[in-house]
Amino acid sequence: MEIAEETIDLTQISLRPFKLSDLDDLMVWTTDEKVAKFCTWEPYTSKEDGINFIQNMATKFMWCRAICLNDRAIGCISLASNSEHDRSRENSAKLGYLVGSKYWGKGIVTRVVKQAVKDAFSELAHLIRIEARVDVENVGSQRVLEKAGFQREGILRKYLYLKGKTRDMVIFSFLSTDPHL
Repeated sequence: MEIAEETIDLTQISLRPFKLSDLDDLMVWTTDEKVAKFCTWEPYTSKEDGINFIQNMATKFMWCRAICLNDRAIGCISLASNSEHDRSRENSAKLGYLVGSKYWGKGIVTRVVKQAVKDAFSELAHLIRIEARVDVENVGSQRVLEKAGFQREGILRKYLYLKGKTRDMVIFSFLSTDPHL
């Protein structure tokens, strides 16, 4: 007997700040090796890792939201400053996102990226460029960005040393003057 794949009502997807009460939900996706595969961090091994993330994210990101399904945190989307070491880049930000592996391929992240771009450009008036760097092997994430209206700019060869391997990255961008989908 085949089990029907769960359909997600995308109207039940929302973005909001994280709360400590999200800890158990957060631990589901932060402990998942499939989710962490292309991330700079290793899967979390303790609730302290999750608490630390929730309590300290404000200092790490210029903008960060929980991706929620029926108000339960199933992922995260954030913008980090590009100007940390280069003041000439203060009008741009780096987009990052992840969602629990059971929610992959359901249109959730594409919807959320579109919303985050809209919110970021309206809430952060100085912002003119949002960029995303995606591992060349992470085809699903590249597709999300293309569907969300990002422009593929090229390959950053041997750009990142991650988890014991030098990685090529695809860079995408969305400008404040680009048409919002």
